[in-house]
Amino acid sequence: MSIADMNPPQRAAVRYLDGPLLVLAGAGSGKTRVITQKIAYLVREGGMSARNIAAITFTNKAAREMLERVGKLLPADASRGLTVSTFHSLGLQILRQEAPRVGYKPQFSILDSADAAKIISDLLATTSKDEIRRVQSQISRWKNDLLAPESALVGAGNEFERIAARIYLNYQDTLLAYQAMDFDDLIRLPVRLFETDREALEKWQAKLRYLLIDEYQDTNTCQYLLVKLLAGVRGMFTAVGDDDQSIYAWRGANVENLAQLPRDYPRLHVIKLEQNYRSTARILRAANSVISNNPKLFEKQLWSELGLGEPLRAVQCRDDDGEAHMVAQRLLAHKFEHRTDFRDYAVLYRGNHQARLIEQVFREHKIPYAISGGQSFYDRAEIKDVLGYLRLIANPDDDPAFIRAVTTPKRGIGNTTLEKLGAYAGERHVSLFTAAREHGLQGRIQPAQLEPLQQFCDYIERMGFRAVREPAGPLIRELLTAIRYEQWLYDSEEPRPAESKWKNVQELCGWLERKGEADGKNLVELTQTIALITLLEGREGEEAPDAVRLSTLHASKGLEYPHVYLIGCEEGILPHQESIDTGMVEEERRLMYVGITRAQRTLTLSHCVKRKRAGEWVFCEPSRFIGEINGDDIRFFGKPGQPQQVTRDEGKARLANLREMLASKRKPAE
Repeated sequence: MSIADMNPPQRAAVRYLDGPLLVLAGAGSGKTRVITQKIAYLVREGGMSARNIAAITFTNKAAREMLERVGKLLPADASRGLTVSTFHSLGLQILRQEAPRVGYKPQFSILDSADAAKIISDLLATTSKDEIRRVQSQISRWKNDLLAPESALVGAGNEFERIAARIYLNYQDTLLAYQAMDFDDLIRLPVRLFETDREALEKWQAKLRYLLIDEYQDTNTCQYLLVKLLAGVRGMFTAVGDDDQSIYAWRGANVENLAQLPRDYPRLHVIKLEQNYRSTARILRAANSVISNNPKLFEKQLWSELGLGEPLRAVQCRDDDGEAHMVAQRLLAHKFEHRTDFRDYAVLYRGNHQARLIEQVFREHKIPYAISGGQSFYDRAEIKDVLGYLRLIANPDDDPAFIRAVTTPKRGIGNTTLEKLGAYAGERHVSLFTAAREHGLQGRIQPAQLEPLQQFCDYIERMGFRAVREPAGPLIRELLTAIRYEQWLYDSEEPRPAESKWKNVQELCGWLERKGEADGKNLVELTQTIALITLLEGREGEEAPDAVRLSTLHASKGLEYPHVYLIGCEEGILPHQESIDTGMVEEERRLMYVGITRAQRTLTLSHCVKRKRAGEWVFCEPSRFIGEINGDDIRFFGKPGQPQQVTRDEGKARLANLREMLASKRKPAE
């Protein structure tokens, strides 16, 4: 598609280069098309080099999609040097080059959430997951608000905040000692650098002369400041966002950043994208009527040329078991009638626990499904084992990586030896690796225990020397052979799980080899990059399976499906009870709006008369959001005076008939 094929507001957004621009992009209004066309326009018409342009988004998937689209609009030489990345990847790129300016060496480690939680657990002296999570979330909020530990301590308003602030102070000291950063540091440290180091700021402002920011409503205070610092007084940027889709306040996103833009940039130009290319008119009218109950930063009304479409269906179910059977029955009937694929359907819900019954019923009826947000590839034990070695090779001061690598597989270094090593390292205020190398340790540990420890450190040092000089692929395979990891897996697991785990490790090796060759990166650079990647996003080019998508509303953002079932539309679930209690219903309404606008052609909302909670039956009220939908656009089923829901037995019989019919239809083709 060329600029000529775009609608007038889209064209205006692409061509506007006179200063700061805010594009208010409603759901399904073609915002990615605007960003990618604008990158091409900046290069072709704006006379700008691609290496001076950065497009910043929130997921690797969105970044990859943008790069692919730009690749179709510009020849390879014209797009060379273009930055298309997540906020965290951009922060990592800055910190790799500027590490000494922030007190780090270039081979710093990036701790994942589990490693960070382990440090906080040790500092709190507790294993209570709730306590650890609560403190970890509080520290994350402080970091995103650019609050230093000392300031958090001074401003603590209650006992919990005082404890969390003290942990925060010790946590940061520990991270620096490990030469490690957590995810929040990847944004916080570049902001702190640019606020205090004029030379570094001017260097990066000269490098990134035009910024395009996707999903702007999801930025937190720290991300907003990073954009503001890089954009400088010239304000050469395009921010694309939608205040109606701001659903991440719980993780620090600040919808006020949209309101702040006109104050910080009085010359800000605003363009609205209101034509939706995804959904029918009825679905959009329903979305508009729900979201109109929220106060508006900017007025906009989505509209579509895709026809009126079917009315939405609101189905009252007897209980959550009946709800799951209703979804299965209606989905199979619709699929049979309309000759669709399973991948054309999605079941969306407010919380992960709601998927359990749906999964059970889908398995009963042989409906294939895939769950969004399952366990990350990089969270699997075998992958974390290998990454532990890679992190330690990249940064010997990374204590969590040292402990994982030295104990997996076991190599004659027991807990007693490690406790003595830890105590010595604590007294000397050095990392475990450095402590293992010091002469003073010899008086604490017997020679028989010290020897395997020294051999381990020798090996890591040799690999560290080679890791920056040799190709990543062969080196990682040599490492696995040297530590006899495959043999250890088969010795410690049943054959089938061992085989599955070894396949995952081989997949990681293959990815490292391909990525290393394609990007010209060594093992150390790849190790830093890996911390920012998740499973499904890492498997490039894999086609979505023919399966119904089960997803939380949060995880569904940015996706679309022809036919959507939005379950659990009840007070206390959607809107969530905690949001009702804390006055956060506006955010829940935006979540409902996101759910409605995932649907392209049909949308079914369901709620239960009663639901099992903690083994007790609780009576439920339909969500207030159903009542906010214009009556002309919705049909009710299962209420008094309305067509009755079938009984469970009738539903099972009907499903059996449908399956028989589907099977008989398939036979001639087989």
